[in-house]
Amino acid sequence: MSYDLGDVVPLGTTVRDANGNLANAGSMALTITQPDGTTVSVSPVVPVSTGTYAYDFPTIQPGRHVVRWVATGVNAGAYVDVLDVRDAVPTWIISLADAKNHLKLTTTSQDEEVRRWIGATTRCVEWFVGPVAVRTVTETHNVGCVGALALRKTPALELVTVAAVLDGGTSYDAAALDLDTDTGVVRRKSGGQLYGPLRVTYTAGRRIVPENIAGATELILQHLWRTRTGPGRPQLGTGDFDVTEPIPGLGYAIPNRALQLLDPDNVGPGMA
Repeated sequence: MSYDLGDVVPLGTTVRDANGNLANAGSMALTITQPDGTTVSVSPVVPVSTGTYAYDFPTIQPGRHVVRWVATGVNAGAYVDVLDVRDAVPTWIISLADAKNHLKLTTTSQDEEVRRWIGATTRCVEWFVGPVAVRTVTETHNVGCVGALALRKTPALELVTVAAVLDGGTSYDAAALDLDTDTGVVRRKSGGQLYGPLRVTYTAGRRIVPENIAGATELILQHLWRTRTGPGRPQLGTGDFDVTEPIPGLGYAIPNRALQLLDPDNVGPGMA
Protein backbone atom coordinates (compact mmCIF):
# COMPACT_ATOMS: atom_id res chain seq x y z
CA MET A 1 0.00 0.00 0.00
CA SER A 2 1.23 3.49 -0.84
CA TYR A 3 0.66 6.57 1.27
CA ASP A 4 0.40 10.24 0.44
CA LEU A 5 3.10 12.64 1.57
CA GLY A 6 2.03 14.00 4.95
CA ASP A 7 0.05 10.89 5.94
CA VAL A 8 0.55 9.51 9.43
CA VAL A 9 1.24 5.82 8.84
CA PRO A 10 0.21 3.33 11.56
CA LEU A 11 3.12 0.90 11.90
CA GLY A 12 2.92 -2.23 13.97
CA THR A 13 4.29 -5.66 14.79
CA THR A 14 3.60 -8.52 17.17
CA VAL A 15 5.81 -10.77 19.30
CA ARG A 16 5.06 -14.36 20.24
CA ASP A 17 6.67 -16.80 22.62
CA ALA A 18 7.92 -20.30 21.80
CA ASN A 19 4.37 -21.64 22.11
CA GLY A 20 2.97 -19.13 19.58
CA ASN A 21 1.21 -16.99 22.16
CA LEU A 22 1.40 -13.20 22.19
CA ALA A 23 4.09 -12.14 24.64
CA ASN A 24 6.14 -9.05 25.37
CA ALA A 25 9.76 -8.79 24.33
CA GLY A 26 12.45 -7.79 26.78
CA SER A 27 12.77 -4.55 24.78
CA MET A 28 11.54 -3.35 21.38
CA ALA A 29 13.23 -0.81 19.10
CA LEU A 30 12.03 0.65 15.80
CA THR A 31 14.20 2.16 13.06
CA ILE A 32 12.76 3.80 9.95
CA THR A 33 15.23 4.50 7.14
CA GLN A 34 13.91 7.33 4.98
CA PRO A 35 14.55 7.77 1.23
CA ASP A 36 17.43 10.21 1.77
CA GLY A 37 19.21 7.74 4.08
CA THR A 38 18.38 9.48 7.36
CA THR A 39 16.81 7.40 10.09
CA VAL A 40 14.09 7.80 12.66
CA SER A 41 14.74 5.71 15.78
CA VAL A 42 12.26 4.92 18.53
CA SER A 43 13.52 3.00 21.54
CA PRO A 44 12.07 1.56 23.58
CA VAL A 45 8.65 1.05 21.99
CA VAL A 46 6.12 0.27 24.72
CA PRO A 47 3.57 -2.47 23.91
CA VAL A 48 -0.02 -1.24 23.49
CA SER A 49 -1.17 -4.66 24.70
CA THR A 50 0.55 -7.97 25.39
CA GLY A 51 2.86 -8.73 22.46
CA THR A 52 1.50 -5.91 20.30
CA TYR A 53 3.60 -2.86 19.37
CA ALA A 54 2.54 0.21 17.41
CA TYR A 55 3.93 3.54 16.28
CA ASP A 56 2.33 6.33 14.24
CA PHE A 57 4.89 7.64 11.77
CA PRO A 58 4.34 11.08 10.16
CA THR A 59 5.74 11.02 6.62
CA ILE A 60 7.88 13.96 5.50
CA GLN A 61 9.66 12.51 2.45
CA PRO A 62 8.34 10.85 -0.71
CA GLY A 63 9.83 7.50 -1.70
CA ARG A 64 10.67 4.08 -0.28
CA HIS A 65 11.04 3.73 3.51
CA VAL A 66 12.47 0.66 5.24
CA VAL A 67 10.90 -0.22 8.60
CA ARG A 68 12.80 -2.49 11.00
CA TRP A 69 11.53 -3.72 14.36
CA VAL A 70 14.08 -5.44 16.64
CA ALA A 71 13.10 -7.25 19.82
CA THR A 72 15.87 -8.06 22.28
CA GLY A 73 16.07 -10.02 25.49
CA VAL A 74 13.24 -12.48 26.10
CA ASN A 75 11.29 -13.38 22.93
CA ALA A 76 13.96 -11.77 20.76
CA GLY A 77 13.46 -11.40 17.02
CA ALA A 78 13.28 -8.95 14.14
CA TYR A 79 10.77 -7.89 11.51
CA VAL A 80 11.41 -5.79 8.40
CA ASP A 81 8.91 -4.17 6.05
CA VAL A 82 8.77 -1.32 3.54
CA LEU A 83 6.35 1.51 2.89
CA ASP A 84 6.09 3.79 -0.14
CA VAL A 85 5.13 7.44 0.03
CA ARG A 86 3.86 9.20 -3.08
CA ASP A 87 5.20 12.53 -4.19
CA ALA A 88 3.10 15.54 -3.22
CA VAL A 89 2.20 16.04 -6.90
CA PRO A 90 1.68 12.62 -8.55
CA THR A 91 2.00 12.60 -12.34
CA TRP A 92 -1.27 10.79 -13.06
CA ILE A 93 -3.05 11.16 -16.39
CA ILE A 94 -6.61 10.70 -15.09
CA SER A 95 -8.27 11.45 -11.78
CA LEU A 96 -9.59 8.95 -9.28
CA ALA A 97 -13.13 10.10 -10.10
CA ASP A 98 -12.66 9.46 -13.84
CA ALA A 99 -11.09 6.08 -13.15
CA LYS A 100 -13.92 4.96 -10.87
CA ASN A 101 -16.51 6.17 -13.35
CA HIS A 102 -14.92 4.09 -16.11
CA LEU A 103 -14.60 1.04 -13.83
CA LYS A 104 -18.18 1.54 -12.61
CA LEU A 105 -17.12 1.67 -8.96
CA THR A 106 -19.46 3.50 -6.61
CA THR A 107 -17.90 2.90 -3.18
CA THR A 108 -14.64 4.10 -1.64
CA SER A 109 -13.48 0.70 -0.38
CA GLN A 110 -11.11 0.15 -3.33
CA ASP A 111 -9.93 3.73 -3.83
CA GLU A 112 -6.34 3.10 -2.76
CA GLU A 113 -5.99 0.14 -5.10
CA VAL A 114 -7.48 2.14 -7.98
CA ARG A 115 -5.02 4.97 -7.32
CA ARG A 116 -2.12 2.53 -7.46
CA TRP A 117 -3.32 1.19 -10.81
CA ILE A 118 -3.72 4.74 -12.14
CA GLY A 119 -0.02 5.26 -11.46
CA ALA A 120 0.90 1.98 -13.16
CA THR A 121 -1.28 2.78 -16.16
CA THR A 122 0.23 6.25 -16.48
CA ARG A 123 3.69 4.72 -16.84
CA CYS A 124 2.41 2.40 -19.58
CA VAL A 125 0.84 5.24 -21.56
CA GLU A 126 3.90 7.47 -21.22
CA TRP A 127 6.02 4.59 -22.58
CA PHE A 128 4.40 5.40 -25.92
CA VAL A 129 3.58 9.12 -25.90
CA GLY A 130 6.16 10.68 -23.59
CA PRO A 131 5.31 12.76 -20.51
CA VAL A 132 1.65 13.70 -20.14
CA ALA A 133 1.31 15.28 -16.71
CA VAL A 134 3.61 18.30 -16.44
CA ARG A 135 6.73 17.66 -14.38
CA THR A 136 10.24 19.03 -13.89
CA VAL A 137 13.04 16.97 -15.44
CA THR A 138 16.77 17.22 -14.81
CA GLU A 139 19.23 15.36 -17.02
CA THR A 140 22.92 15.52 -17.92
CA HIS A 141 24.11 15.77 -21.51
CA ASN A 142 27.71 14.71 -22.00
CA VAL A 143 28.23 16.78 -25.14
CA GLY A 144 31.52 18.36 -26.16
CA CYS A 145 31.16 21.25 -28.59
CA VAL A 146 27.91 20.96 -30.53
CA GLY A 147 25.44 23.14 -32.36
CA ALA A 148 22.42 21.58 -30.61
CA LEU A 149 21.40 18.99 -28.04
CA ALA A 150 18.23 16.92 -27.82
CA LEU A 151 16.33 16.60 -24.57
CA ARG A 152 15.29 13.04 -23.74
CA LYS A 153 11.66 13.68 -22.82
CA THR A 154 9.17 15.28 -25.17
CA PRO A 155 7.03 17.23 -25.48
CA ALA A 156 9.30 19.69 -23.64
CA LEU A 157 7.58 22.87 -22.50
CA GLU A 158 10.18 25.23 -21.12
CA LEU A 159 13.87 25.41 -20.28
CA VAL A 160 14.60 26.30 -16.66
CA THR A 161 18.40 26.14 -16.36
CA VAL A 162 21.29 24.94 -18.50
CA ALA A 163 24.30 24.73 -16.21
CA ALA A 164 27.88 23.55 -16.60
CA VAL A 165 28.65 20.27 -14.86
CA LEU A 166 32.40 20.93 -14.54
CA ASP A 167 34.10 23.76 -12.68
CA GLY A 168 35.02 26.49 -15.12
CA GLY A 169 32.50 25.26 -17.70
CA THR A 170 30.04 27.43 -19.59
CA SER A 171 26.46 27.85 -18.38
CA TYR A 172 23.73 29.36 -20.55
CA ASP A 173 20.82 31.70 -19.89
CA ALA A 174 17.64 29.83 -20.80
CA ALA A 175 16.31 32.99 -22.47
CA ALA A 176 19.25 32.90 -24.91
CA LEU A 177 18.33 29.39 -26.08
CA ASP A 178 15.68 28.17 -28.50
CA LEU A 179 13.68 25.08 -27.59
CA ASP A 180 11.74 23.09 -30.16
CA THR A 181 9.01 21.80 -27.86
CA ASP A 182 8.02 18.89 -30.12
CA THR A 183 11.48 17.45 -30.75
CA GLY A 184 13.26 18.71 -27.61
CA VAL A 185 16.12 20.17 -29.67
CA VAL A 186 17.93 23.06 -27.92
CA ARG A 187 20.03 25.61 -29.83
CA ARG A 188 21.68 28.93 -29.07
CA LYS A 189 19.72 31.78 -30.63
CA SER A 190 23.01 33.41 -31.60
CA GLY A 191 23.87 30.39 -33.72
CA GLY A 192 26.91 29.58 -31.60
CA GLN A 193 28.04 26.25 -30.18
CA LEU A 194 27.06 24.61 -26.90
CA TYR A 195 29.95 23.45 -24.73
CA GLY A 196 29.42 20.62 -22.27
CA PRO A 197 28.89 18.54 -20.34
CA LEU A 198 25.68 20.31 -19.32
CA ARG A 199 23.00 19.68 -16.71
CA VAL A 200 19.64 20.73 -18.12
CA THR A 201 16.49 21.33 -16.06
CA TYR A 202 13.24 21.77 -17.94
CA THR A 203 9.51 21.11 -17.77
CA ALA A 204 7.94 18.41 -19.91
CA GLY A 205 4.42 17.14 -20.49
CA ARG A 206 1.13 18.42 -21.82
CA ARG A 207 -0.78 21.31 -20.26
CA ILE A 208 -3.95 19.95 -21.87
CA VAL A 209 -4.38 16.16 -21.93
CA PRO A 210 -5.74 15.09 -25.35
CA GLU A 211 -8.93 13.07 -25.14
CA ASN A 212 -7.41 10.16 -27.08
CA ILE A 213 -4.67 9.82 -24.42
CA ALA A 214 -7.16 10.08 -21.55
CA GLY A 215 -9.41 7.52 -23.25
CA ALA A 216 -6.54 5.10 -23.87
CA THR A 217 -5.54 5.44 -20.22
CA GLU A 218 -9.03 4.43 -19.11
CA LEU A 219 -9.03 1.43 -21.46
CA ILE A 220 -5.66 0.20 -20.21
CA LEU A 221 -6.73 0.72 -16.60
CA GLN A 222 -9.88 -1.32 -17.20
CA HIS A 223 -7.84 -4.06 -18.89
CA LEU A 224 -5.36 -4.27 -15.99
CA TRP A 225 -8.09 -4.03 -13.34
CA ARG A 226 -9.58 -7.27 -14.67
CA THR A 227 -6.44 -9.17 -13.62
CA ARG A 228 -7.76 -8.95 -10.05
CA THR A 229 -10.55 -11.40 -10.83
CA GLY A 230 -9.17 -13.62 -13.57
CA PRO A 231 -6.18 -14.65 -15.68
CA GLY A 232 -3.57 -12.00 -16.37
CA ARG A 233 -3.68 -12.65 -20.13
CA PRO A 234 -7.02 -12.26 -21.97
CA GLN A 235 -8.71 -15.51 -22.87
CA LEU A 236 -10.48 -16.36 -26.11
CA GLY A 237 -14.20 -15.75 -25.79
CA THR A 238 -13.94 -12.95 -23.23
CA GLY A 239 -14.96 -9.35 -23.84
CA ASP A 240 -11.36 -8.19 -23.47
CA PHE A 241 -9.80 -10.42 -26.13
CA ASP A 242 -8.12 -7.77 -28.25
CA VAL A 243 -4.52 -8.26 -27.12
CA THR A 244 -3.23 -10.44 -29.94
CA GLU A 245 0.49 -9.67 -29.92
CA PRO A 246 2.90 -9.04 -27.04
CA ILE A 247 4.55 -5.62 -26.91
CA PRO A 248 8.32 -5.65 -26.22
CA GLY A 249 8.80 -4.49 -22.64
CA LEU A 250 5.08 -4.62 -21.78
CA GLY A 251 3.93 -8.09 -22.86
CA TYR A 252 0.13 -8.35 -23.04
CA ALA A 253 -0.58 -5.35 -20.80
CA ILE A 254 -1.94 -3.09 -23.56
CA PRO A 255 -5.18 -3.78 -25.47
CA ASN A 256 -5.10 -3.06 -29.20
CA ARG A 257 -7.85 -0.45 -29.07
CA ALA A 258 -5.81 1.58 -26.59
CA LEU A 259 -2.75 1.40 -28.86
CA GLN A 260 -4.84 2.66 -31.75
CA LEU A 261 -5.98 5.64 -29.67
CA LEU A 262 -2.36 6.45 -28.82
CA ASP A 263 -1.10 6.23 -32.42
CA PRO A 264 -1.46 9.97 -33.21
CA ASP A 265 0.89 10.84 -30.33
CA ASN A 266 3.16 7.80 -30.38
CA VAL A 267 6.82 8.80 -30.03
CA GLY A 268 8.14 5.24 -29.87
CA PRO A 269 8.50 2.81 -26.91
CA GLY A 270 10.59 3.90 -23.98
CA MET A 271 10.64 7.67 -24.61
CA ALA A 272 8.84 8.57 -21.38
